[in-house]
Amino acid sequence: MKSAPTPHIWQALRAAHQPIMVLAPMDDVTDLVFRQLIEELAPADVYMTEFASVEGFCSAGRPAIERRLRLADGERNVIAQIWGKTPAKYRETAEELSKRPFVGIDINMGCPARDVIKTGACSGLIRTPDLAAEIIAATKAGAGDLPVSVKTRIGFNEPDIEGWIGHLLRQDIAALTVHLRTVKEQSKVPAHWELMPQILALRDQIAPDTVIIGNGDIESREEALEKHAVSGLDGVMVGRGIFHNPWLFETEARDHSVEERRATLLRHLDLFEQTWTKHEKRFEPLKKFFKIYIQGFENAAELRAQLMDTASLDEVRSILHN
Repeated sequence: MKSAPTPHIWQALRAAHQPIMVLAPMDDVTDLVFRQLIEELAPADVYMTEFASVEGFCSAGRPAIERRLRLADGERNVIAQIWGKTPAKYRETAEELSKRPFVGIDINMGCPARDVIKTGACSGLIRTPDLAAEIIAATKAGAGDLPVSVKTRIGFNEPDIEGWIGHLLRQDIAALTVHLRTVKEQSKVPAHWELMPQILALRDQIAPDTVIIGNGDIESREEALEKHAVSGLDGVMVGRGIFHNPWLFETEARDHSVEERRATLLRHLDLFEQTWTKHEKRFEPLKKFFKIYIQGFENAAELRAQLMDTASLDEVRSILHN
């Protein structure tokens, strides 16, 4: 008798009947250093890599893209997020990624950056649904046993649940993350969580096995649990909320001392130095993390100002140790 296939990561997490907690893909943020740190502090269920261009991956510029897809030894539940506009390059990229210890491949159809939209990629694909379907099919063809998922928005200028979201659900994808704003809205208005019941009803009708992840304005684990309880969605993806609280995923919220926050930033610096030994990443982008850890206590703003004036890891360490 043939055994049942092993459930993929999304199915396995959905079966636990708890909201799936996902760390969103963020440029210059969710590299292997930050993912390791979140895993140590308060782990998510699933981690997304930084955005990786399939056009870049399939070109002479591949080394720069490989940095975005690098995994640490022993990392768990990491999904590679890819973007672009050429189906053949999606397939080629997926074929290579399927040989690595990722647990899935996610297609970015949601980034609202204007320069990216002009190329027809990411949320620009909302305007070309046939191409979006080709891209999904090509990625699945290359991904082998890895589940393929999509992250998108509710529409371009206006919400289009029946049209756009329905179209994606018909592509037999493992999971669909929906950022509950349109492309036009960027992040200027509150996320439209009132539309989630409609999305879930459509999922139940078209593709009941597809996992639905909600995204937008989640600032705490309590909010994530509330969204799950109210709508019954399968999980939430947290992006900017992690900047306000790197311990956001901890099951029991607690206060974190000044000493703990300083120590966490020092740990980040150590991991950064140990990981990028050939200076593959510049020091300057590291400064965006200062606000993540150095906040919520007296004189935090003054300390951050000092840290922002630094030009090296050793300068940061010197200030933190004083």
